[in-house]
Amino acid sequence: MLKASGHMPSRLGFAARLGLSPRFHAFCARVLGLKHIARAEGRALFDVVSGFVQSQALLALVEFRVMHRLTDGPLSLGDIAAFARVPAERMAVLLQAGAALRLIRRRGGLWHLTTRGAAFLTVPGLEAMVRHHPVLYRDLSDPVAFFRGETQPELAGFWPYVFGAGGAADPALAARYSELMADSQGLVAADTLGLADLSKARRLMDVGGGTGAFLAAVGAAHPAAELVLFDLPAVVPAANARFAAAGLAGRVKIVPGSFRDGALPAGADTITLVRVLYDHADSTVAALLRSVFEALPIGGRVVVSEPMSGGDRPDPATDVYFSVYTLAMQTGRTRSAAEITAMLAAAGFVNMTFCHGFRPYVTSVVTAERLK
Repeated sequence: MLKASGHMPSRLGFAARLGLSPRFHAFCARVLGLKHIARAEGRALFDVVSGFVQSQALLALVEFRVMHRLTDGPLSLGDIAAFARVPAERMAVLLQAGAALRLIRRRGGLWHLTTRGAAFLTVPGLEAMVRHHPVLYRDLSDPVAFFRGETQPELAGFWPYVFGAGGAADPALAARYSELMADSQGLVAADTLGLADLSKARRLMDVGGGTGAFLAAVGAAHPAAELVLFDLPAVVPAANARFAAAGLAGRVKIVPGSFRDGALPAGADTITLVRVLYDHADSTVAALLRSVFEALPIGGRVVVSEPMSGGDRPDPATDVYFSVYTLAMQTGRTRSAAEITAMLAAAGFVNMTFCHGFRPYVTSVVTAERLK
């Protein structure tokens, strides 16, 4: 067992060897120019240790609708405790935690909503994601068994569609999936449209597009493009309703089907895969990309948009949150841009480009072309 003092193996890097030295830490704490570094590292480590409690405090604030009620104006501790049916002394602890997270603040004896708290309420899908997290928390209650593959994650049952059309045939399950995805798709669509130029697309098909949130955004941004939605039959009614409400009923063709069961419809010069690949295993993704290649004409283009692993430079959002989430789903995997590019090349695509998202926890984009 490696000890924090004494001989340190030479195979460790210099910085790691310093990190294992209590004497070095004591030295940093005494030197003025190094104090802030030592404190910042210590705080960062404690943020990692306490992250679970922070997320649970956030969930409690959401379930008690504290921030929602503060949109009508500041409230006292007693008022908040009363509507939440929580003892005042316990609510005081939660509100103080919310203030530490900068979601709310206390001023003049009253609690107020902060800019961050207001933003939380307005970011599409964020609240729904937080309320969905107890499923993931339960799956991670024994992380050792989870990473050994000795558990049956509850999250895998929440997304039965990923195992094939049989699970997704249940309209109620499809509705749960589509509702949660549609809540966040507005933000995903905005970032995707900012990263991928779709102005030259004459006929665009969105594969696995759910109830059509992304296509609705494309339709608004590119009024000349013909639009096609390809997804499971269970999502068709909600998609029809969305397109009708957006005034797109005459521009969108809905083709029900599963990309697992056969070829994709031909005729589109651009095919989009928005948050689709990371839901599925490598074998399924490889088959899907081959189908996309075959469906596209010469000169056709594919756009892959989803949160991606940082690869050689791990990203704290995608390589912690999304990678663990997709592992709990038991079928998906969060891939790096390099891995996605390699899979596209194996399917026959060329001219791959990667656009790193300015919010990589929302999405990044890889595009490619079929030239033969």
